[in-house]
Amino acid sequence: MYLTIKDTAEYLSLPETYIENLILHKKIRAVYDGNNYLINKQQFQSHLEQMEKYRKLFEEWYNEPLPEDPDIKDED
Repeated sequence: MYLTIKDTAEYLSLPETYIENLILHKKIRAVYDGNNYLINKQQFQSHLEQMEKYRKLFEEWYNEPLPEDPDIKDED
């Protein structure tokens, strides 16, 4: 499925100008049909899956309780 720049910006929650810059700097693939750039939606799928995986790993790490340090002694 192909998306326009506007649709891609909405899909990725990014500004349209940022998507245009990515296309111009060849960071994402797009096809120019004479009027609009068309962007294949599938090229973002693996990136979004990886980002979700790393987000979950970070959440697990962040919510893990700190272990007690056996070297700490209360010496008054």
